[in-house]
Amino acid sequence: MNVSSVVVQTKAEHLQEVMDTINAYELCEVHFYDSEGKIVATIEGDDIGEQMEKLKKIQSIPSVFNANLAYSYCEDELTQILGQLESTGGEVPSELKET
Repeated sequence: MNVSSVVVQTKAEHLQEVMDTINAYELCEVHFYDSEGKIVATIEGDDIGEQMEKLKKIQSIPSVFNANLAYSYCEDELTQILGQLESTGGEVPSELKET
């Protein structure tokens, strides 16, 4: 399971409308918001690809002028990557080397 937090921004007069749309689409769970139009929510998904698709849908909601990923935790993918790093015997992966 992957969990990411997103910050969504809209105008104050569209705040409830945007939150209702997010909830209707079941894209994420709204945790906090302020009267100025900022919304903090979490997105869950099986992998980062699913989460990014949900983020794109949030970004396409009318009256949303900004929606960005603030934090992402991907337990399964992290475990897989750590296993790959351990199998190299401590050598720096080619992806991280300067070219």
